[in-house]
Amino acid sequence: MVTPQTAPFLVSGMREKDLESVMDWFVQRKQSFYALGRIYVSKQEDLEEIFYRSIIVVHNELHRLKKETSFESWAVSHFIHNGRELSKNKSFRDSEGKKSDQTLFQALYQLEDQEKEAIALTYFTGCSFAESGRILDNSIEKIKSWVFSGVRKLREELGYGSFEGCREFHGHYLEYLGRTMDRPEKVKFEMHIYHCQGCQEDLASFQEMVLTLAGITDALDIPAEFMEKIRSKVEEREARRQRKKKKRKSIWLAFAGVLAMVLSIGFVTGGFSSLYYAWTEEDKQLRAILQHDLGERLNLESESNGVKITIKSVVADDVQTLVFYEIEDTEKDNRYMMNAHEGVHIENEYDVMRRDRQNMFYSPPVDQDEIQNEEKNVYKGTMSLLPVSMDSGTIKLNVARLMQVDQDTQKGEYFSREMTFAEGDWSFDIPFTKQSSRVHKLDKEIAIDGIPVRLDKLTIAPTTTLLQYSFQNQGGDRRIDVITFDSLGTDKKNVKADLFGGNMYVESFDQEGWSAFTSSFDTLYFEDPKEVDILFDSIHLSVDDRKTIPLDDLKNLPRKFEYQGNTITIDEVQAGNPAKVFVTHEVTKDRAYERVNYGFSSDYLMNENTSIGVSDGDGVLMDKNGKIHEIDVYEYDKLDQPRYFETEQTIEFYNDSSREDVNLTKLEIGGYSTTKYVDDRVKVKLD
Repeated sequence: MVTPQTAPFLVSGMREKDLESVMDWFVQRKQSFYALGRIYVSKQEDLEEIFYRSIIVVHNELHRLKKETSFESWAVSHFIHNGRELSKNKSFRDSEGKKSDQTLFQALYQLEDQEKEAIALTYFTGCSFAESGRILDNSIEKIKSWVFSGVRKLREELGYGSFEGCREFHGHYLEYLGRTMDRPEKVKFEMHIYHCQGCQEDLASFQEMVLTLAGITDALDIPAEFMEKIRSKVEEREARRQRKKKKRKSIWLAFAGVLAMVLSIGFVTGGFSSLYYAWTEEDKQLRAILQHDLGERLNLESESNGVKITIKSVVADDVQTLVFYEIEDTEKDNRYMMNAHEGVHIENEYDVMRRDRQNMFYSPPVDQDEIQNEEKNVYKGTMSLLPVSMDSGTIKLNVARLMQVDQDTQKGEYFSREMTFAEGDWSFDIPFTKQSSRVHKLDKEIAIDGIPVRLDKLTIAPTTTLLQYSFQNQGGDRRIDVITFDSLGTDKKNVKADLFGGNMYVESFDQEGWSAFTSSFDTLYFEDPKEVDILFDSIHLSVDDRKTIPLDDLKNLPRKFEYQGNTITIDEVQAGNPAKVFVTHEVTKDRAYERVNYGFSSDYLMNENTSIGVSDGDGVLMDKNGKIHEIDVYEYDKLDQPRYFETEQTIEFYNDSSREDVNLTKLEIGGYSTTKYVDDRVKVKLD
């Protein structure tokens, strides 16, 4: 698989640069992987998704690559798996491209899966039959038979002829054309071909088909922005992952100012009825699950380096798989928690988990005081995993590191101060039975602040209640980025929206302009309501309001200007690549915007490789009455309509195509973001 333009791959070198090197490796091989992806899907966004998922999986699993395993084969295996998964339940439709290419891939799509994969590995990625056998977990002879039968079918489908030739010589075609045939057999075969007109025609048409396949990779036209879109998506995911590792201040910023960017965090529910006996289980959520026979006590134990993990129970439904656990430091007074995004690996994830759901719920640290845990060396928590894909089975859970949590004795809260970890090797085989959920179609359309909003469905699962909603952003200068809800109410119970499980992106309906999200609430599974009262909380808006600020006189700084009735100051401008503009924003009680969004001046668009980035500085948290609060105060949910206002920004302009400085002549403001609190209430009947 090593091509002339790329040197053999060194895993040790990749590990030094990690995600960036994984991305670069795929960029170097984009032609062959693009062709490989086309045997599964045709739409550009689906091809981008295969690349994206493969890059993420390879990056996440790199530490598990065995030295004796070829990295190329290992990476291709992941790519093929993601292609198979994404092609399920999708109809194959032509995408843009050459007509001949479309016809070929249409014909490929009609082949058996093993045939098209064997052909793609052989002629698109340049794998040997032995490499293809390792990737597809089959013998070399089986790979050859799949390639031969697949090429014959393609030849007939595409009109290259249907000659049969002498059957006893069919097995020589691939080795002869691939120049791997031993000389005695080659001489014998060529002598037969010389005297057999039928075999001459058969081999010629077979060879023509092989040459067409071998040339398709280089002939494919990949859109110029294809890999950049994938890179942007990978970088956005990495940025979200890094934000999760920060202190609680990051959660503050996300909650108050940039909710639209937090689409992948989830939740741990609580607040069940106090009618259950306290002695049964101190964790209210687990207590309710056990009382209703939706789970069972497992008490699976594994110990490593003086730290013992006990899997107490597991409950799986259509939304998530929730693992209840206890961790005891048997040697010191430390508390450790499991983080699904750090050091946790599901060995058989592709077999038992739903890979179509990319967002995993986030499990925040559990307040140990709430569950009456006074032991300093014991932590009792929950961890959310992807939902399972089968009714019952076993999750093979491997844990390599645990995150230490510290108690703030002043507030009784638990959080990781410096991201300290305990390394080890803990393994579990966790049995599960998937519990059913109740899905209610709502199909109710309303208007929030004049923008169409649709309530699509309500999923009531044992672990959570999930509301799927959509909003429509077509035309106008105001767009909803995200909606937050206050609560769901029934005649028996009122459950609050979960801060850590809201605003999870689902999909877009481009032809209609609808974007779908979900928001989670404490479970209503045990109430079985017939009607719910949905109370909205806020909408996060992006508003178009352009303003151009000339930067022709950089000697007279700082410079002040007005925007939306508020004063913005340009404090400093630094030339270079990137060029930087430092601004500060005045904060008043009536300030309309929370964050300013910047765009490009036409001066910066001389080439398509100019980019812009905004780094946030300080900000303030303000309540409805204009009172400023400390950012590190954790009880923000007790504030009256809090909003986070940015006070400092650094705007960076990059010339991605050369090392030349960016020539700044003006600063372009495209609009702003703001949060508007609403009190809309909708009552819906459940079918």
